[in-house]
Amino acid sequence: MTQTTTAVGYLLPTREVVMAQATPDCGRIVQLAERAETLGFDSVWVGDSILARPRLEPLTTLAAAASRTSRVKLGTAVLLPALRHPVVLANEVANLDLLCNGRLILGIGIAGNNSSIEREFTACGVDFRHRIGIFEEGVELMRRLWTEPEVTFHGRHFQLDGVSLGLRPVQSSGVPLWLAGGVDNALRRVLKLGDGWFPLPNSPETFARNWQRLEALGQEMGQDAGRLARAVYVTVNLNDDTAQAEREMRAFMEGYYNVPYEAMVAVQAPYNGPASQCIEWLQAFVERGAETIVVRFGAPDQTTQQERFAAEVLPALRAA
Repeated sequence: MTQTTTAVGYLLPTREVVMAQATPDCGRIVQLAERAETLGFDSVWVGDSILARPRLEPLTTLAAAASRTSRVKLGTAVLLPALRHPVVLANEVANLDLLCNGRLILGIGIAGNNSSIEREFTACGVDFRHRIGIFEEGVELMRRLWTEPEVTFHGRHFQLDGVSLGLRPVQSSGVPLWLAGGVDNALRRVLKLGDGWFPLPNSPETFARNWQRLEALGQEMGQDAGRLARAVYVTVNLNDDTAQAEREMRAFMEGYYNVPYEAMVAVQAPYNGPASQCIEWLQAFVERGAETIVVRFGAPDQTTQQERFAAEVLPALRAA
C-alpha cells in the first residue's frame, strides 16, 4: 500500500490524572491537548471507562479540548457506546461535533470480557451478556438519528417511534465511527458498521495479518475493505536508556490495567527505547497500511515524551 502522509495522534492521560491524585488536574489535560496541537500532532484522543478503569469522562473532556484547539481532530480511543442509551449518546456526540466544528472521530468498541468490566456494565444497568447486540443496534440508531429526518426502529434492545434528533453533527454523513477489533467476528462488525478500523495490535506483523483477513472477509461479505480508514493504537516510552524506559513502562502498564506486565505485553506489546528504533517500529505499521497512528506515552513525564516525540519521531513519520 502507498500513501503520501501519516497522521499522528496523541492520547491524553485521562486515566493517569485520576490515578495520580484525589482531585484530578483537568487543566493539565487541556494544556496537553493545546500543546499537542502546537507541536504538530494531527489529533488528540481520550479513552473511556466509568468504573472498571476510572478516568475523566471522554465527551466532556473533548469538549474542553475543543474550546482550546482549532486544528487537531478529536477522538475517542475507544468509547463504549453500549454503556449509554443511543438516543442520548447520539445527541451528545452531535453537540460535541458542533462545538469542534466537525473535527470529531469516534473510536468505538464492545469492551473486553472480564469481571471488572462485567461489573461496570451491570452497575450502569446494561446486560453484559447482550452487550454486542446492544452495541450493534446502538450504532445503527446513532447513524440513522444523525442523517434521517425521523427514525422508527423496532429491535431487540431498543424501540423508537418517529424520533427526530434536534441536534445534527456538522459532518453531514454523521461522525466517523472507527471500530476496534482483531478476531473474525469483530472484523465483520468493522465491515458492517464502521468507517474505519482501529485495532491495538501487538506487532506490525499482527496488524498486517489482521488487515489481510479483513480484506478477505470483505470479499466474502461484498464489502470494500479499502474504503475503511486504517488506524493503529500504540504505547511508547522514548528513552536512550532502554532499561529505564522498560521500568517506567512496566509501572505504567501494571498501574493502568492492574495485571502483570508480562500479560499485557503479550497482547499489546509497547515500544521502549531510543527514538531512532521507535521510528523504524512505527514505520513498519505504516508500510503495512496504517494511515493514522495514535500514540499513548507509558511514562510519568508526558510533556517530555510529547516534545521528544514531536522533535525526533514525528518528522520521520511525516515523510513515511
